[in-house]
Amino acid sequence: MFKSKTPKIFPSKYATLCYSSAPSIAEANTHHHQLVLEQTPISQFSHYFDPRFYLSQLIKCKNLYQVKQVHAQITTNGFLENQIVANKLLYIYCLHESLDDSYALFCGFSEKNAVSWSVMVGGYAKAGDFMNCFRTFKEYLRSGVRPDTYTLPFVIRVCRDTMDLQMGRLIHNVVYKCGLLLDNFVVAALVDMYSKCKVIGDAKQLFDGMPKRDIVTWTVMIGACTECGDPTEALVLFDQMREEGVVPDKVAVVNVVNACAKIGAMHKAKLVHEYIVKNKFSFDVVLGTAMVDMYAKCGSVDVAREVFDGLREKNVITWSAMIAAYGYHGQGNKAVDMFPIMLRTGILPNKITFVSLLYACSHSGLVEEGKQLFNSMQKEYGVKPDIKHFTCMVDLLGRAGKIDDSLKLIEDMAVEKDEGLWGALLGACRIHGRVELAEMAAKSLIELQPENAGHYVLLSNIYAKAGKWQDMAKIRELMSHQKLKKVPGWTWIEVDNKIHRFSVGDHTHPLSKEIYEKLKYLLKELEISGYVPDTNFVLHDVDEELKLGNLFSHSEKLAIAFGLISTPEQSTIRIMKNLRVCGDCHTFCKFVSQVTSRVIIVRDANRFHHFKEGTIGTESHFFSQCEYH
Repeated sequence: MFKSKTPKIFPSKYATLCYSSAPSIAEANTHHHQLVLEQTPISQFSHYFDPRFYLSQLIKCKNLYQVKQVHAQITTNGFLENQIVANKLLYIYCLHESLDDSYALFCGFSEKNAVSWSVMVGGYAKAGDFMNCFRTFKEYLRSGVRPDTYTLPFVIRVCRDTMDLQMGRLIHNVVYKCGLLLDNFVVAALVDMYSKCKVIGDAKQLFDGMPKRDIVTWTVMIGACTECGDPTEALVLFDQMREEGVVPDKVAVVNVVNACAKIGAMHKAKLVHEYIVKNKFSFDVVLGTAMVDMYAKCGSVDVAREVFDGLREKNVITWSAMIAAYGYHGQGNKAVDMFPIMLRTGILPNKITFVSLLYACSHSGLVEEGKQLFNSMQKEYGVKPDIKHFTCMVDLLGRAGKIDDSLKLIEDMAVEKDEGLWGALLGACRIHGRVELAEMAAKSLIELQPENAGHYVLLSNIYAKAGKWQDMAKIRELMSHQKLKKVPGWTWIEVDNKIHRFSVGDHTHPLSKEIYEKLKYLLKELEISGYVPDTNFVLHDVDEELKLGNLFSHSEKLAIAFGLISTPEQSTIRIMKNLRVCGDCHTFCKFVSQVTSRVIIVRDANRFHHFKEGTIGTESHFFSQCEYH
């Protein structure tokens, strides 16, 4: 331990002064002050001997200059040898982001304890200096001091923020060796790290092995499942958490709301809403915005608007969420109309707002409105367009058939091009028959993301649609050689509070026989009403009869057939698909809504499609090959 030394700056009452035969004015003043000090009771200086005085003075420091003043007093009076004071000074330097001063002080310590190391490691972590954070932590391990439950979470969070899974696993080993795998704080940090690194299996394994899980750990795990593509598991965990007597807080509830939005299950959404109201959670801007997004993504833009109108507080994100909701429900005019209303409330748009507006214009064919908004971004609102805004414009122009304008915009833009931009151009080229340009866009996609199987599938689809079967076969062979697999198409539907999932040609469902019988009967009725299957969306080089067989077993059709035999007549059928809906399935839905008098709402990877009595409720005219057979 450090030992406190006797302060040095206070003159002793026994000190003497040496005078010359002819004292100067300065010497006379010094003599006067000496006499005053000798007559002052020593008790008035007692606080300078108390380390608590310096601790309180450090806390009061408002800037780095004041910190250095107190540092000078601490050094002069010998309290730098007091470890508590020294660690507090180190912390205050880190708090004021003066890492050079903090590290210089740290290096001067004759002895460092766990707190010293924790403060220095945490200081670098909070400042975003990850290299020095790791370096200092390695020195910590070599020092022989056992890492504590304060330092380890700092380093684990750095692994999370840098997505450094390899370092994260090394830290996990340190946690194991230190016997801290039962510490909730440390394990929660590990669960969070693995989740952000998309290693959800390791996160879940750690979570399941915890003997006691607090609200923070539950919230982290629910959020992880939501973000990593398993929102159904997030809802299961939410129910399990309550069964174990853990009361969810607002952060957990927001995560569950986001899970409902991801899965698109209206019944679940209503249950969560009821829970929020029953437990009197306040609808602040965060929860309120999440609720707006949830109802919109569960297929009810009207309920989303009701929630929006009922919020006392709205910020730019809330407004952007509502504008986006109208956008992906194909109600572009309503989205654009909300913009001036937002401005009148005094809220200025940001980048997200303009992405939502341009997306809405793109999906509703509002070309001129989109151009005006894009041109006004920087001129009127000081928002510089980024790659997302250019992508929306390329998509907007491409959907309208203005392929050359899209290409010119791409050539003139100074922003670095990404896969989203080329994807938008590719979609437009494919629909409007610009095969050569589509091929160029697809190859650009492959150059940007050579390990993304979806880009190869897109290019092979282009070749197939153009009848270039040999070129298509080469792409498929290349995929096989590189061991790339495309994302399989899935469609799911919620019936009786349970999610049912279908893949193309699926026969695994318990009611599979009834589903195919209903589909066979339904197709006869549709053909009588004028439905003609579009075999262009089955891209194999096979005869038309086989193409029809493949087309009829698309996952969307199976889910709709199941919905028809499993839900009450006249009830709305809502299905969700992880990929985009193909043109034939879109036409199929339109005719089904006419023949069965059902409202059908389809949510795909891009947006919602509404069908009622054989008509399309929104602009919905841009499709892709949803499943490659």
